[in-house]
Amino acid sequence: MPDTETKPEPRWPALVAALIIGGLFYILPEPLTAGPRWLPILLVVALMVPALLSHHAGRHDLAAFLAYSGMTVITLSLIASLSLLITRLPKHLDPPGELLKAAGALWSANLLLFASWYWRLDGGGPTERDKRGIHTDGAFLFPQMQMDPVLKKQMGEEDWTPRFIDYLFLAFNCSTAFSPTDAPVLSRWAKVLMIIQSSISLATLALLAARAVNIL
Repeated sequence: MPDTETKPEPRWPALVAALIIGGLFYILPEPLTAGPRWLPILLVVALMVPALLSHHAGRHDLAAFLAYSGMTVITLSLIASLSLLITRLPKHLDPPGELLKAAGALWSANLLLFASWYWRLDGGGPTERDKRGIHTDGAFLFPQMQMDPVLKKQMGEEDWTPRFIDYLFLAFNCSTAFSPTDAPVLSRWAKVLMIIQSSISLATLALLAARAVNIL
């Protein structure tokens, strides 16, 4: 049986992603944030850091609650900023350079946010995946899950389970190709999230960035 107790899935990549998102909101122009620019990163630190500490203390339910709360705050902040940017776009209130910076920040935040959601929800979340030790069921059909058992063992992937980087790659593909590329989507909730992520990415790239380039 896999040694899941000594090799749990690391949580720090999700914390780093959340902090980066907070930093991206901080560089947005003040008119494009719902409230002070420093508020999102303050809320991220106030929720996600205690979530990591709660996990290490074995209080997994509290850790999950704090993490979900932090990601919900980030999601609402992203939607608010994107709505403000789209609303202000026809009025030509923002210089082209500010539009490009805002579009890049929101696109990057969208990528990291949905990578975090996929990582947090797939297969019951990282804690449940740690308990199982091997990823055999989930919302996404990763290539390692389709490999022949003999070949999987030969390649040293018999105990394979997805990590944050796998979900980041999945989210990157969704934001650039507007669809998954190497991992088919199995569950309905994941399909809904991918529709939302692709829509935000399309709105950011096709509407905002293109408008800014045309102005230039």
